[in-house]
Amino acid sequence: MAFPTHELIAPTFEPAPDAPLLFRTACIPDNSAYPAHTHAWGEFVYSFSGVMEVRVGGKTYLAPPQYGLWLPPDQEHQGLSRYESTHCSLYIAGDLMRGFPGQACALQVSPLVNALLTHLRENPFQPPYNEEETRLLRVLTDQLAVAAPLDSYLPSSQDPLLLPILTQFENHPGDTRPLSELAEITHTTERTLMRRAQRELGMSLTEWKQRLRVVKAMPKLEAGERVESVALEMGYSSASAFIGMFRKLMGVTPDEYRRR
Repeated sequence: MAFPTHELIAPTFEPAPDAPLLFRTACIPDNSAYPAHTHAWGEFVYSFSGVMEVRVGGKTYLAPPQYGLWLPPDQEHQGLSRYESTHCSLYIAGDLMRGFPGQACALQVSPLVNALLTHLRENPFQPPYNEEETRLLRVLTDQLAVAAPLDSYLPSSQDPLLLPILTQFENHPGDTRPLSELAEITHTTERTLMRRAQRELGMSLTEWKQRLRVVKAMPKLEAGERVESVALEMGYSSASAFIGMFRKLMGVTPDEYRRR
């Protein structure tokens, strides 16, 4: 299936001096994309299910539900979703952006932030906000301003030695060949790939592949596929090994994630 097949309409609204915060949620079908656009707001994007994918310049940012994405104002970006999902955006303007990173990045979502986002999703309210609603959005903003940033949960790279390896994993997440064998794809050595991965991705290729498998497994778990089947597809010889990896990275088991 070509991606994307559903073209969405980018939000068009401008911040006002007396309304520096705006919260919205959206449900979008699979294989969807917003057009590339900019706005004067800073934007925090969070997906309640699945994985958010946002392209900024030549870089793609991915974040599962443990993370959200921060997008500074006036920076062109494009949001995409390969699977049906529900996401939200908190738009922030003016002095309230003080303390937020100056570049696009992922932000770690604390239990408090997760609870606030869930509450706002389940109890929606529309602008203009009253004093109580504004206070709730200010608490969320304050918590996000001190959230731990990271480049991306699943960073990308255009490095000519790494790119073919990352593409191979992307297309075949269950590939279990050793790194020394994969190095032959780009006619290099295992040691060189290890150095490039730390420099370009900030992590080992083993960790990157584990994160990719989590990202690939999420929509399958949400669709109701058996954990054993997903484990085998992700290259694990047993469900217990897959469950251990998933819990280590996500803090919950696959079944707990699915129930959430």
